[in-house]
Amino acid sequence: MKTKILFLLVLSLFFGSLRVHSIALKGSKSEYFFVGTYSEGGSEGIYIYSLDTGSGKLSNHGLASKAENPSFLTLTSDGRFLLAVSETKDVQNQNTGYVASFSVNQIDHHLIPINKVSSGGAHPCFVAVNQLGSVLVANYTGGNVSMFHIDNLGKLGTSSDIVQHVGNGPVKARQAAPHVHSAYFEPNSQRIFVSDLGTDKVAVYVSDSNGSKLTKSVVPEIKLAPGSGPRHLAFHPKLKLVYVVNELSNNISVVELSRDGSFKTLETVSTLPKGYDQISNCADIHISGDGRFLYASNRGYNSIAIFSVDSVNGKITLIGQESTQGETPRNFSLSPTEDFLVVANQNSQDIVSFQRDRITGKLQYADKIKAFKPVCILFDK
Repeated sequence: MKTKILFLLVLSLFFGSLRVHSIALKGSKSEYFFVGTYSEGGSEGIYIYSLDTGSGKLSNHGLASKAENPSFLTLTSDGRFLLAVSETKDVQNQNTGYVASFSVNQIDHHLIPINKVSSGGAHPCFVAVNQLGSVLVANYTGGNVSMFHIDNLGKLGTSSDIVQHVGNGPVKARQAAPHVHSAYFEPNSQRIFVSDLGTDKVAVYVSDSNGSKLTKSVVPEIKLAPGSGPRHLAFHPKLKLVYVVNELSNNISVVELSRDGSFKTLETVSTLPKGYDQISNCADIHISGDGRFLYASNRGYNSIAIFSVDSVNGKITLIGQESTQGETPRNFSLSPTEDFLVVANQNSQDIVSFQRDRITGKLQYADKIKAFKPVCILFDK
C-alpha cells in the first residue's frame, strides 16, 4: 500500500511539472533583436535574430539590411528608426566613417535605408539618440564626438557640432592619442558623458536647448586612474551613480554624481577573478532595471562578470563569473523582460543566450547559434 501511494505521488509530481513546463512554453513568445557585425568573412551587414522567452532558444531570420561594418546600433525612442555606425575610415576620400538611418518594418523587422552622413571622424564605434532627436556618435580613431539631429521622418542631418579631444595615456600601444569609445545622454538631464579610452577621462558636456551644440560642463570630466582606458557606462536607475567599465585595467569605477555637479569615485573593483594574470580586456556593461545587479563582459577570460549592487550606496560585489561559451564577448544585452541575457562572441562567431535569475542575478546557459562576426546586440521595441 505504501509503495502504491509513493508511486502515485511521484507520478503526480511528474505530470505536475510537465503541466508547469507546458504553461511556461504556452506563454512564451519571440523577442526579436538586431545584430551588428563586422562585414567580413561572409557578413553583409545587420541581421535579425529572435529569442524564445520560454526556452531561451535562438533563431536566425536572415539579413535585415546591407551595411559596412555596422558595429554599433541604437533605436529611436518610438522604435520606428534604427541608427547604425559604419566603423570605417575612408568615406568619399575623407578620413571618416559614417552613420546611417533605417526605417524599421514593424511586421517582419527588416530595415529600409533612409540616408547616411559622414560621422565626422574615423572608425565611429558608438551611437546614441534621445527623445528630442539629438544623436551622438563616438569616433574612436578620430578621437572626437559628433552631434547630429534626426527628423520625424528618420532622416539624419549633417553634424551640427564636432568636439575634438586631445591628450594621451601611459599605455603607448593603445593610448598614444585620444580614442572616444562611447557617448551617453544622462537620464533626465542635459549632460552628456563621453568615454575616452586614450586619455583616461570621461568628458562631460551640456547640450544646448536645441540639442545641437556641446559645451563643457561646470565640472568638465571624470578622471580615471592612468592606464584605465574607460570604454562604456551604465547609469544606476535609482541612485545618482554611474558605473564606468575600464577596458585596459579590467575593472569598474563606481562614480557618485554629486548634487553640485561634481564627481567622486567611490571604489574601483576588478572584473576578473583573484589571481588571474592572463591577457584580458573589458568590453560592455549593463545594470538591471531594479538596480540590484551589474554585468560586464571580459574578453580574454571570456566571461560575464556578475556583481550585486548595494541598494543604499550603490557599491558592487563580484558574486560570480559565467563563461560566455565562446571567444571575445564584445557586446551583450538584457532582454526586454530581463529574464535573459544575450551575448555576442566576436571571434568564435556565435551568439549565446543565458537565462537570468532575478533573485540571485546568476546566469544559466540556454542556447547558442552561429553568426558572422557579431559585435552588437539590440532588441527591437
